[in-house]
Amino acid sequence: MGQLILRKADFFPHVGQAVAVADRYPQNVFAEHTHEFCELVLVWRGNGLHVLNDRPYRITRGDLFYIRAEDKHSYASVNDLVLQNIIYCPDRLTLNLDWAAHIPGFDGREHSPHWRLGSSGMNQARQLISQLEHESAHPDAQTHDMAGLLFGQLVMILKRHRYTSDNLSALSREPLLDKLITALAGSLDRAFVLDRFCEQEQCSERTLRQQFRSQTGMTINQYLRQLRICHAQYLLQHTEMMIGEIAMQCGFEDSNYFSVVFNRETGMTPGQWRQRSHCLETRFSRYVMR
Repeated sequence: MGQLILRKADFFPHVGQAVAVADRYPQNVFAEHTHEFCELVLVWRGNGLHVLNDRPYRITRGDLFYIRAEDKHSYASVNDLVLQNIIYCPDRLTLNLDWAAHIPGFDGREHSPHWRLGSSGMNQARQLISQLEHESAHPDAQTHDMAGLLFGQLVMILKRHRYTSDNLSALSREPLLDKLITALAGSLDRAFVLDRFCEQEQCSERTLRQQFRSQTGMTINQYLRQLRICHAQYLLQHTEMMIGEIAMQCGFEDSNYFSVVFNRETGMTPGQWRQRSHCLETRFSRYVMR
């Protein structure tokens, strides 16, 4: 069976339209697919499993992805996941802007597709996306030009405010929830002590726990555990590291406990996951070579 491809004609209502907004309120489970267009994905709340080019990401509020047309991705294990896709056709963009300087992967070079946005960046992006959604709903040429200008402004705002998940220093002025999510993502290979974080930030642990669950649909421990399992899945599929080494890399000092948690979260042991992943890669290679 061939790869599912999302077509331009189904998502751009007007001929020659360069940009459109596709709301996902909520985003349901969606099978693996590619596109005839590119997209920016911004996550507003809830959580889910986003698999991009065979790499799993546990996503929640503030996650940002730059996805090219040829990238394959899917959504699974979603829980009240709310996101927006800003879809665009590079060949239809007429604004004289150095797009490659603002959109990772725009020119086809190696890039990091996954970033994060703090609350201030999210607020500014949300306002622009609302305007963009309004403009892109109309068919006239002036509206196309206005949508292009708004899209250019959006990608520059995203560049200004985005940061990688290991860059806690970028969040000095951001709310505590942004700092916490980033700190968790930077603690995959070591213990995370919440009361120490709260002492450092001079905040209430109880209030922070409540806020985290309200925005993400998970407890702090659940989120950190699933981040670690996603990282373990990636290492199992893309490295030859021993399972005990992977356990240590993912914050588990006991490899047996790691196997128990991995099995509980995925329905298979780490060894079974690795074997299954390699079998799927072999089948895909044979399919492509036909």
